[in-house]
Amino acid sequence: MTDPNAHQTLTDKVTEQIRRSLINGEFAPGQRLSEATLTQSLDVSRNTLREAFRNLTKEGLLTHSPNRGVAVAVPSMASIIDIYRVRRMIECQALAQAYPRHPARQRMRQAVDNARVYRENQDWSAVGTANMAFHMAIVELADSERLNAMFSLLLAELRLVFGLLQDPEFLHAPYAEMNERILEYVEAGEFQKAADALKDYLAQSERIVLASYARRVGATGN
Repeated sequence: MTDPNAHQTLTDKVTEQIRRSLINGEFAPGQRLSEATLTQSLDVSRNTLREAFRNLTKEGLLTHSPNRGVAVAVPSMASIIDIYRVRRMIECQALAQAYPRHPARQRMRQAVDNARVYRENQDWSAVGTANMAFHMAIVELADSERLNAMFSLLLAELRLVFGLLQDPEFLHAPYAEMNERILEYVEAGEFQKAADALKDYLAQSERIVLASYARRVGATGN
């Protein structure tokens, strides 16, 4: 008899793999997902994949329609505003109250170093992925598994927003340098300055993303 807990663990693993692919920008908003392709690449059964699809649909990352199958969700302006509201609440607080020698500092440093290399190679999509890792590390400063899980979902939604706007250099180039500045404050133990800098950073990012979204909607009518 198959162990139902083992099956659930596999479903969770596949759900996380697809979510991670979304965070890394491997799927575009509105893209239809092929069951045949994913069952082969992930080496799982269709039933397991469909359970993962159901999980991600509940999270708002995928959509399902009877005639079109499963597709990557397309973010709305309301969801973008909410994403940034949550980011300010979680990230700024995590920085302001961070423990000076927290190991997540090393992950922040690694993300900044990776972004610098990718930027030199003009690989702006990879710069975006490094940016995701930097902000995930900020949240890890709070030492909360619940926050980590919630923020991972939020990052997947945010990457869909960036994918929708289709201008990775414009969206990511300025913030690679801002991440470096925030890290400098963290490494100097000036956590409130880091939190204040991030608050300004997020306000600027939100304005740019919303303006880009409005231009896209105006141009496409969608």
